[in-house]
Amino acid sequence: MWVGSTGERGLHHLVFEVVGRAVNQVLAGRGGSVDVTLTPDGGVRVSDDGPGGPFEAARETGGPGLEALLTSFCAESEPSGRYIADVAHFGGGLFVTNALSSRLTAEVRCEGLRRVQEYARGVALAPPATVGPASGSRTTIAFWPDAEIFETTRYSFALLAERFRQLAFLNRGLRMSLTDERPAGGSRAVLFRFPDGVRDFVAALDAEAGAALHPDVIGFEREDPRMAGTMEVALLWGGSREERVRSFVNSRATAQGGTHVDGFRDGVAAAVTAYARKSGLLTAADPDPGADRIGEGLTAVVSVKLERPEFLGATHGLLGNTDVRACVGEAVREYLGNWFEQQPDRAAEVVGRIVRGIHQG
Repeated sequence: MWVGSTGERGLHHLVFEVVGRAVNQVLAGRGGSVDVTLTPDGGVRVSDDGPGGPFEAARETGGPGLEALLTSFCAESEPSGRYIADVAHFGGGLFVTNALSSRLTAEVRCEGLRRVQEYARGVALAPPATVGPASGSRTTIAFWPDAEIFETTRYSFALLAERFRQLAFLNRGLRMSLTDERPAGGSRAVLFRFPDGVRDFVAALDAEAGAALHPDVIGFEREDPRMAGTMEVALLWGGSREERVRSFVNSRATAQGGTHVDGFRDGVAAAVTAYARKSGLLTAADPDPGADRIGEGLTAVVSVKLERPEFLGATHGLLGNTDVRACVGEAVREYLGNWFEQQPDRAAEVVGRIVRGIHQG
């Protein structure tokens, strides 16, 4: 129930619960790093340099400390809304990982001290202990999945690396590393940090598809109080005829799309149609370009971060916020329309190809 499966899906969910807390600690501190290590004995170590906090409840706010997060399912571990990354699908928090691990160790470096606490199957073996002085702030959680619960306890380096890469794309400035110490021939590691955010994401998707990458990746970021959130959009038209549109809400993929994708398509269609008619590429007798024509060769990432996301269905794969469609559509139409005006040669190439497709169709 907590992780959805006792197979690989549930096993990896344990990591995402811990990484989700670490990423949001870093984002709250406006930058920093999250480092994940797969250890030779089957454990996982997650460390972050976010502002962190002590094991006890916060004196200023009365919010739960790390010990409460590790032992209580109901503890409020993170603020809600657009200021967090939604990494795990079920959102049970550290309590779930602790309860489903045969062993877990938490270490906090905070206020000049290094403190440690150990657990076995969710139960603390002793109170948090001060083990020495420390500089800076860092939280490290190491855990070993319970082999009596899970069908396998071997993690996929490739699966974790892909999700961490995605998180780094969607949260500009976030640095994420994954190190695998299990191979007999020596450890392997990857590091992800993308200063241009979703613009880098679109460039990578286009390159992976083997398309002829044009240097122009069109992208922008905008906050809109009408939808109580921000949008970050990037796109390009490449040489392929395939459409690749990826969408996200609060850093979680929305496989079925939703109002943010609908708004994106509305905005692209409006900008293309307006430019085609203004430049004479379409006559009054020609129909407006359809979504299928506009999408040929289009690679795009549409990421929104909302204070109150509303999803249709239990899987959170389809965004339903009605205000988002109009906000994203308006922003895309305005930004892309301006880009067409400022890049007439590229605009003629992109829009001309779409119009030729209509005439040939």
